[in-house]
Amino acid sequence: MEEINNQWIQCNACREMLYRREVERNLKVCPKCNYHFRISAGERLALVLEEGSFAEVDASLEPQDPLKFRDRMKYEERVKESQQSTRAKEAIVSGQGRILKEPVMIGVMNFEFMGGSMGSVVGEKIARLAEKAIAEDCGVVIFCSSGGARMQEGILSLMQMAKTSAALARLKENSLPYLSVLTDPTTGGVSASFAMQGDVILAEPKAIIGFAGQRVIEQTIKQKLPEGFQRSEYLLEHGMIDLIVERKEMKAMLAKLLTLLRKQKKRENQA
Repeated sequence: MEEINNQWIQCNACREMLYRREVERNLKVCPKCNYHFRISAGERLALVLEEGSFAEVDASLEPQDPLKFRDRMKYEERVKESQQSTRAKEAIVSGQGRILKEPVMIGVMNFEFMGGSMGSVVGEKIARLAEKAIAEDCGVVIFCSSGGARMQEGILSLMQMAKTSAALARLKENSLPYLSVLTDPTTGGVSASFAMQGDVILAEPKAIIGFAGQRVIEQTIKQKLPEGFQRSEYLLEHGMIDLIVERKEMKAMLAKLLTLLRKQKKRENQA
């Protein structure tokens, strides 16, 4: 979202000048082209959960610096910078809530925190989310938005791909639903692990979803990629995701899917 002044913004997709209040009333969706602007974790939780139902868990967890990593600046300094700008401890907020009376454990990734990158804490919070869902006998919903694994944590960040996958496998063993919602962007190690493992995989319109970047792929295979490649519409057409859901319809769709999957679990247990 390109800010022109306090009253006007420019759409990243159609480049139209938009009245800010109109966009905000439309849940931060462009009224001209239906482009879904990125929103904060707090805004996302407010849109899908019943008011007052959210109880955050594992809020005190924050990253360490076991590798003493440094690029342009120290990793610990980069973390502090993101914590100050986002007022969050990490790139995901997790907790328990209700979606139209359906109890759920929910995680929302924040792309503004170091590109939503997945380090040890993000992996741990997702694993704990699955464990708490098993204890509470409810489903899990994760809103994904990430550039991938966090390079500053090296192999420790890559290990989270296996860790989160194992946690979600235990969720499945207990016949509990997991809904993955892919928002713009969902890439790298996140897309190669828990983002694409949902019982139902949903996405917002026109979200970028993939592993490597488009330019990297084109340079590797020496071919021009199709129009709209890595957008959610392209992935739906090619069977990589199950549904594209607009923001205004997301709450009702999540509640419906959780209800259907819970009833299916009940029938399986009675069989």
